Amino acid sequence: MTELKQRHDFVLFFDVLDGNPNGDPDAGNLPRIDAETGHGLVTDVSLKRKVRNFVLLTQEGKPGLDIFVKEKAVLNQRIADAYKGLGIDLSEKPSRAEDGKKRNKPGEAQGSEVEKGRAWMCKTFFDVRTFGAVMSTGPNAGQVRGPMQLTFARSVDPIVSQEHSITRMAVATEAEAEKQGGDNRTMGRKNTVPYGLYRAHGFVSPHLAKQTGFGTADLEMLFQAFTHMFELDRSAARGLMSMRKVVVFKHGSELGNAPAHALFDRVHADRKQRDKPARSFSDYTVSVDKAGLPQGIEVLELVG
Repeated sequence: MTELKQRHDFVLFFDVLDGNPNGDPDAGNLPRIDAETGHGLVTDVSLKRKVRNFVLLTQEGKPGLDIFVKEKAVLNQRIADAYKGLGIDLSEKPSRAEDGKKRNKPGEAQGSEVEKGRAWMCKTFFDVRTFGAVMSTGPNAGQVRGPMQLTFARSVDPIVSQEHSITRMAVATEAEAEKQGGDNRTMGRKNTVPYGLYRAHGFVSPHLAKQTGFGTADLEMLFQAFTHMFELDRSAARGLMSMRKVVVFKHGSELGNAPAHALFDRVHADRKQRDKPARSFSDYTVSVDKAGLPQGIEVLELVG
């Protein structure tokens, strides 16, 4: 895999129509919101989950593109599989004297074994190589700081959360049917955002990429996932979600040619008519100020 030698900073724009983009389990699964400003929020964890799902669905079975954190996975077992793949028996004393004369804790790696386990996990799992992971539990493969980091997404304008009553024309048990007196209807609630355009920021560090083995092919996969991740992750609760634009600032060096915030300030999302609520992406103009860009900065615009 080709080594990544340029820093990348990027801006994601995605929207939601009549859906809940990221429910808050601590608030009855209401859309996440900044209580002081009314702006909608989507966590970085939610966005990373969609990237993982895309890679899992499209690259399943391909070497180096497995997913560590996936549904129903037993993480400690997956870490143990690393040491099996390396031929390291964690029930016996370490094979290298410098790692200790005896095993401090049966079934747990120590010394240089941990570094080998960490390297195996990075090589095997796309999400470990990209986002990093805490793998110090159970057999212990240490911790990895990922080269790609995402912020929370925040809506460009304040959002309105609407609550809807919904009806199910059936009941789950006979006891419920008797209680309803033959009227097999149950009521529920559903919360949606009529429309919201969200913006998130991300960063890719070549220095951390060297530590995990994240290369140019992984970066291409990441941006492919961003552009398609909502297409393969539909849900009635989330309504219509679409990735609208990905603006990438590619630096000419590992350290970078400008501060990330200065580049992000060049990306604008402006509502065309302030006197009426936005209900589609066409109600906004998204632009990038490319005048006087710092030397060595290349702008790439993906999607839309």
